[in-house]
Amino acid sequence: MATGAEPDYPPLSREEAAKTALALVALTRPRKLSEEMERLIHEFQSRSVTLRELIAVFQTRAYDLLMLLLALPFLVPIPLPGLSMALGMVIAIIAARLMLGQKPWLPRRLLDTSLPPRFFPLLLGSARRVVRALEYLLKPRLLWLTTPLLTQLHAFVIFIAAFVLLLPLPPGTNFPPALVIVIMAGGLIERDGFFIVAGYLAFALNIVFFGAFGFYGTKLIDMAWHWITQ
Repeated sequence: MATGAEPDYPPLSREEAAKTALALVALTRPRKLSEEMERLIHEFQSRSVTLRELIAVFQTRAYDLLMLLLALPFLVPIPLPGLSMALGMVIAIIAARLMLGQKPWLPRRLLDTSLPPRFFPLLLGSARRVVRALEYLLKPRLLWLTTPLLTQLHAFVIFIAAFVLLLPLPPGTNFPPALVIVIMAGGLIERDGFFIVAGYLAFALNIVFFGAFGFYGTKLIDMAWHWITQ
């Protein structure tokens, strides 16, 4: 018997080969959004978590997924005392770097921003329907809209929406720009050009909404001032 010869394994049956292929696909496919959030709940269920730790957990999809997750709380009634501006700032900086074609980066001070204990259980509980809808609808399509050059343009839209989140506007006005970010970021994560188009439509509606808000808000302030000074 020759030494060093490779062992002669029996060939796999068709059923065994199919099971092996499915196992390999399960190992190599990206996790679903709900799976990512369940993992976060398991990792950080009862303690605060920094953005640095989140990026380490997300690995290759870190920054796109981070933008989506940080925009989700603005769509659901989760209290964010003292965090709203920090979350908007993080999204704006990531989008600005993508817009310039640069590698995403965050300053140390923002990386050390802590999300409160039970943040992710609360978020998943409140945003479960949104997460399931995203998982059901998102899939790779219209891939030509997700090229690196066009991604820079899409990042500009996300940057504008994140900038609006930073403005000291009345309650309820964070929902429209956050929706743009969630749709756009979801499209970038899954390379879904259809969602990218939907993101631009949502952005156009934001322009109409905030244009009307500014116009009629100014009129209302003028009327109130005129009434006070009569």
